[in-house]
Amino acid sequence: MTMAHALSVDVEDWFQVLNMAHVIDRQTWDRCELRCGDSTRRLLDLLARRDAKATFFFLGWIAERLPDLVRDVRAAGHEIASHGYDHQLLPDLGQVGFAQDLRRTSDILFALTGERPRAFRACTWSITQKTPWAIDELLASGITLDSSIQPVRHPDYGVVKAPTMPYQLVGRTGQLLEFPPLTWDVLGRHVPVGGGGYLRLFPLALLRAGLRQKERAGAPGCLYLHPWEVDPEQPRQRLGLLRGFRHYVNLHRTYSKLDRLLQEFPFVGLSAALAQRGASWLAKLKALRASELLA
Repeated sequence: MTMAHALSVDVEDWFQVLNMAHVIDRQTWDRCELRCGDSTRRLLDLLARRDAKATFFFLGWIAERLPDLVRDVRAAGHEIASHGYDHQLLPDLGQVGFAQDLRRTSDILFALTGERPRAFRACTWSITQKTPWAIDELLASGITLDSSIQPVRHPDYGVVKAPTMPYQLVGRTGQLLEFPPLTWDVLGRHVPVGGGGYLRLFPLALLRAGLRQKERAGAPGCLYLHPWEVDPEQPRQRLGLLRGFRHYVNLHRTYSKLDRLLQEFPFVGLSAALAQRGASWLAKLKALRASELLA
């Protein structure tokens, strides 16, 4: 049986990206052009054509304003998950604020779908050593699957000692599955290739290498992207050299690169990718204490 990998879409709009925070105040978001509805539906059409499924991590802010988009994604058979309410970093929210953010987003998605989200991804991979309390708050909110910990070294995020394959993360009140984004592990280093700017910048050969490496290890890989990454006509901002490069590099190539991957590998949502390996495989996954991993 061919292993299916996991595909995920973080449903946020062009003006909500962290790189925009210094030029677009969140208080002005409602005056910005909302474009992610059209680009998300473009992704839905592509996935339908390639017989692929994905997990869509919705911002509650987007779900409030585009409720039909949430319903359309669910009607197409994709997994609906939480990306928090309005794309705030967890250290900025704090523990109490994060708990409130989780409840608010869960309530919004429940009202639209009749189901509470069981999967979560933090803004900009911001479950790190700065937020060891995050796992217990996820458990308290009913989350059973998280994909927020990048096992890489990066100035803004990452937990270098974290595993690069799925594992169990044990909190004080239970445990959840952690599904890290794809890396290509070579010469003792974890090269991030799972999506976003890495998908747009790196040649597909690196992503293929990462996916094949996970297949040989008997685990699915996890790719991610954003609707704004298949929207090269989005409004342009003066972001500075580094931020501008990271945000705009190869936007015109994202769609075609994703299409090629969808033709070469089968993809499903995160929960389905893990479930395909069976309960016995899941039970044998490495278990790590959140208090130690995030210390």
